[in-house]
Amino acid sequence: MVRHSSRISLSQSALANNISFIRKKIGVGTRISSVVKANAYGHGIEQFVPMAEQCGVDHFAVASAFEAQEVLKYCAPTSKIMIMGILYDCDIPWAIDNGIEFYVFNYSRLPKALEAAQKLGKKAIIHLEVETGANRTGMWAHEFPLALDFMKQHATHLAFEGLCTHFGGAEHLSNKFKMDVQHKKYEDFLQVCHDAGIMPRYRHIACSAAIFNVPGSTYDMVRVGILQYGYWPSPDTYAVHLKDMGKSSDNPLRRIFTWKTDIMDIRKVLAGEFIGYGTTFHATKEMRIAVLPLGYSNGYPRGLSNQGKVLIGGKIASVVGLINMNLFMVDITHIPDVEIGDEVVLVGTQQQHTLTVASFTDIAELVNTEMLSRLPAAIPRKVVS
Repeated sequence: MVRHSSRISLSQSALANNISFIRKKIGVGTRISSVVKANAYGHGIEQFVPMAEQCGVDHFAVASAFEAQEVLKYCAPTSKIMIMGILYDCDIPWAIDNGIEFYVFNYSRLPKALEAAQKLGKKAIIHLEVETGANRTGMWAHEFPLALDFMKQHATHLAFEGLCTHFGGAEHLSNKFKMDVQHKKYEDFLQVCHDAGIMPRYRHIACSAAIFNVPGSTYDMVRVGILQYGYWPSPDTYAVHLKDMGKSSDNPLRRIFTWKTDIMDIRKVLAGEFIGYGTTFHATKEMRIAVLPLGYSNGYPRGLSNQGKVLIGGKIASVVGLINMNLFMVDITHIPDVEIGDEVVLVGTQQQHTLTVASFTDIAELVNTEMLSRLPAAIPRKVVS
C-alpha cells in the first residue's frame, strides 16, 4: 500500500484519562454522549468510536444521518446513536429500522415518524428539542403541548427518549445571562412535561462548556465534544475548573491527537532569493529549507504562511513562504544533520518541545474545532497505547 503524505496517531490512554476526568466532573449516574460529528472532530469515526467504547462510552451523537451510518459501521451492537441535526424524511424509516435516535424540533415531523414506525412495527426513538433562545433549531412553546399529547397518544410507536436544547454560547462567562435564561426556559418545558404526565427518559442540555459554566445543567446525560479529545472549550472553562479545584494551575486533560509528516526535500537558498510563490519571503542570508509534502488541501491552514511552526530533530522550524495546496517550506538553517525522510511533527511532542492545535489556530484565527474538523478523512489514523 502506498503511503499518504501525513499520518495521525490517537492515544487510547489519553482518551481513558479524559473520560475519567469527565466522569468525575459530571458525577455518577449521568450518561456521556460522545459527540463524534465532523468525523469525530477530525480524529476519525472509524478509529475513535471503538476507542470510546473501550472507555465505557456507549452513546454517540452525530449531526446527520450520513454520520450515523458511519458510526453504525464501527460501533458495538449495544451502543446507541443519536442524530442531532439533519434527517431527511426519506431516511426516517432507515433510522427507525436501525434503532437510531433522532431529534424532533418541529411538530410536523411527528406524524411522519409515526407513519414510518407503524409500517416497520418498531418504535421511533425521539428526542424533542425545544427552543430556549439560541434560535437555531428547537420546538416552539406553543406547539410543545401538542407534541406531548401526540407522543402520549402514540406511545406504542413513539418513545420519548429525551428532552433537549442547545446553549448558544456556553463557552464564555460573558454569556451567563443568556445561559441562565435558556436554562430557565428549559425547566419551564420540563414542567409542562410533568403537568402533562409524560416525562423523557433523558434530560440533556449540557455540552462540554456547560459542564463548567452552567451549574446544574448536567441532568441525566451530557453531550461531550471537544473536552473528550483533550481540549478545553475556552479559557473561561479552564478558569472555572481551576477555581473549583482551588488551584492556580492544573493539567487534567491529555491530547489524544498527534499529526506527523516527513521531509520531502532539502534545498539551499541564496541570499536575495525568494521562497515559494510570490514575494512574501525574501531570504536576507543563505538558508537551508526543508520541503514538506502537505498543504492547505491536506488540512494545514494557509493562514500559517510565514507564521507557522513545526518540530524537526527536537527543534522548532518556522514556515517560510506561502502554504501551497500540497506542500510548504520550513527554515532548517539552524538545525544540523537534517536529512530527507526525517520525521516532522505538525501537532504533538518531539523531545522537549510540544506544538498544540492552539499553537497555530491562534495565528490562523481558527478555533480548535474548526481546525480539527477540516482534516481530510483520507489521512491515515492509527490507535496507539
